Order: sequence, then structure tokens, then C-alpha cells
Amino acid sequence: MEEFFENELAKKFEEMVENNEEFYFDTEELEDIIIYYLELGDISYAEMAVNFGLKLHPNSIEIKTKRLEVLLELEDYNSARQLIAELTESCMESTDFLVCCAKYYSNLGNPRRAIEFCERALTLEEEQNFLYNFIADEYINLEDPFKALKNYKMALNFDPNDEYAFENCLLCMNDLKKYDEAVEFMNKYLDRFPFSETAWYEYGQFFFNRKNYDEAIKAFDYLLAINSNAVAVYGNKAACYEALGKFEEAIKVYEEMLEVEFTKAYTYYKIGLCYREMKQLVPALSAFQKSMVEDPQFYQAMMEQSYLYEEMGGMKEALHFAKEATALNENNMDYQKRVAFLYIEAGKFEESLDCLTKLVEKEPNRFYNWYAHSEVLMLLGDYEDAVEVLDKAVLKHKRAELFYQRSNCWYHLKNEKKGREDLEKALELDESIVEDMLQKYPFMLDEVKKVKARKK
Repeated sequence: MEEFFENELAKKFEEMVENNEEFYFDTEELEDIIIYYLELGDISYAEMAVNFGLKLHPNSIEIKTKRLEVLLELEDYNSARQLIAELTESCMESTDFLVCCAKYYSNLGNPRRAIEFCERALTLEEEQNFLYNFIADEYINLEDPFKALKNYKMALNFDPNDEYAFENCLLCMNDLKKYDEAVEFMNKYLDRFPFSETAWYEYGQFFFNRKNYDEAIKAFDYLLAINSNAVAVYGNKAACYEALGKFEEAIKVYEEMLEVEFTKAYTYYKIGLCYREMKQLVPALSAFQKSMVEDPQFYQAMMEQSYLYEEMGGMKEALHFAKEATALNENNMDYQKRVAFLYIEAGKFEESLDCLTKLVEKEPNRFYNWYAHSEVLMLLGDYEDAVEVLDKAVLKHKRAELFYQRSNCWYHLKNEKKGREDLEKALELDESIVEDMLQKYPFMLDEVKKVKARKK
């Protein structure tokens, strides 16, 4: 890798450009320079090298083919088409050219034409692994996992260590629901390559997704035996234990994970969740606190502390941490609801209004957001504001509860006519909840009797 980044030819070329000089490079050297920049993803320098190469060697087919690669990277398809037409007669026995043509048609959304060029290139018996993967990818674009699988397997034949082809074989088998074949395929592969981290990882994920957690744990254990620093695998293994309800074992795995990772906040958070599942609130709280030491802005750990303090009866602390978490994640409406709930539980109705206002603005299609907002306004005696909220609410939700609420507001505002109209509408929509509504709004008891008497 170090040698790649210290390419001497590229250094010489860059020195030439910086000093505004002109050095001589033969075609092979220029090809190497262009390939270096293409692989590095530095298309600007690749284009510069191509242009300089054509200035030195205007008839070089090899450099023109590299120009075609650059044009495809630049998505200059008009110029690419013209160059393909120019080179076709002389380059149909060039693998590089045929691959460029395949890329051209692939990029333009013509997978079948791309496959044709790849199949032509295969006859030249070069880059077979790459070409079979290319063909397989195009069959994926054609939504044909059966033919894609066939070609990914061919790619593996030419390079058994090709993890890309291996992973995609499994994806195709999954799409085709060939689960037994997938297990047989993985076992055969692991027999040949028992130290393949990718294969063991895929084996574990395969069984995890099918809820065979014990088998998945075996796979992750093999992988960790090969590479004890595979941080993510500890998390996968712990997730298996969690799914089995074995939270003590999951905690042990997470503690092993802490020894090898750099960022520990999420792992402490997961340990806290496990302790919480085990109803061990104090160790859970300790884990969430450690998570926040690692990352003071980890709002998920803050909110979990809020839930714990609520369970432990510390409502003041529960509200504090809920507010802190919500301040860091204001667009999370579940967090806004929790803060509103805790304010209401604490009797701080006015403080809850900011959250309730955000809820009706962000989630107007949720009936209970409107219901709670207007309820709190009535508790505060702000009946005019409650009517404004309910006017908007009934446009979204023709629910009896809202008309009972608005009726109550009108009666408190001494507007008996509108109060009666809303009460009649509420009774028409759902008379079965009138007793519940009267428990909330006893002020309307006599009016309900009058409306019912008129109906008779």
C-alpha cells in the first residue's frame, strides 16, 4: 500500500506539472500513471495525464483507451460514444476497451448490452474474475438473481478468495429463498477457507436472521478466535444472547468488547439496557452514566436515565434528563411527548405547552396530540386558546372527544349557543363516551340532560 501511494512515475509527473516543464514518458509509463490516478480516484490528474500522453503519443491506442476510461468517470457520454466509434475497429481484441464499452452501456442503463461486451471480453481469457462479477452485477440490475448467482459462482472459481463474489452469492440465494443451498455453500467454502473472517461473519448473520442464535454464536466465536479485535462481532454475539434473553452473558460479551474498542459510549449504553431488562436499576444507571462520560451528548443514554429515575421515583431527575435529551434531538416527537408527559405529571401544565405545540405542528394527523394540547389549555383556564386549537383539530379529526372539549370551552366562555351546537354534534358522533366526558367536564351535566330531553 505504501508503495502505491509513493508511485515514482506519478511523483515525476506531478513535479513536471508543478514546474511547468515537459518530460518524456513512454506509453507504458503513461499508462501506469493514468491507472495510478484512476485507482486513487483523482480524475483531474488522470485527465491531465491522458491529455499529456496524447500530446506525446497521439496515435497510441492504449492511451486513447485510458482516455475512454476517464471520459466514463467524468460522465461525458457524448465524447465517450465518439471515441468508442473511433476505436471499435482496432480494439475489439482489447479487454480494457471491451470493459470500457460494457461500463458505458451499464452507466446508460442498458445491462444486456453491457453483458454482451463482457462475454466478448471473456473469450480473450483475461480478467475472468472481474468480468464474471461485472456480468453478475448487470443481472442484478435486470432483477435476475438466478443468472447473477451463476456468474458470481464463476467469479469465485477464478478467485476463491473473492469476498465480494462470496457475499453476493449469499444475497442471491437469499433472494431465491435457497436457504439449504446457502448453508451447504457456506460450509463447503469454510471447509476450504476455515480462516475466512467474511465467511464466518456471513454464516453468523445468516443464522441470526433466522433466529438460530446458538448457531450464530458458534460462528461469531470462530471469527473472534481468528481475530479477537473484530469489534463489531462482539456486538453481534451479544445481540444473540439478548435475543435468547441471556442478558448476563450479553453483558460479559459487551465487557470483552470494551477491552478492544476506542469509542465505548454505545457499549456502556447496551450494558445499561441489559441491566434494565434484568430489573437491576442501579447497575443500569451506572452503565448509562459511564456512557455519558464517554459521550456527554449521547441523548439515548440521557433518556434511558430519565426512564430509570421515573421507575425509582425520582421524577425531578427524570424530567431533567428527558429535557437534556430532547434539547439534543428536538425533532424526535417521542421525546417531546415524554417531556410533555413529565411536565404534566409534575403539575407544570404551562411548561408542557411548548412540547404540545410542536407535537400538533409536526404530527397533525395524530388525534391525541390535539386532544392533549386542548386538555392542558383547559386545565390552565385558557378556553379561548383551547377553542383556537380545537377549531384546527376538528378539521383534521371528526372525533366526538374534540366536540365535547370545545363544547365545554364555549360553556365556560358563556356562549351557550355554540356550546349546545358542539354538544349535540358530540352526542351524535359518539354518545357512549358521554359519562367519561362528564367526569372530565361536570360543568356540562345539565346541558347534556337538556339536549337529550329535546331529542325525546
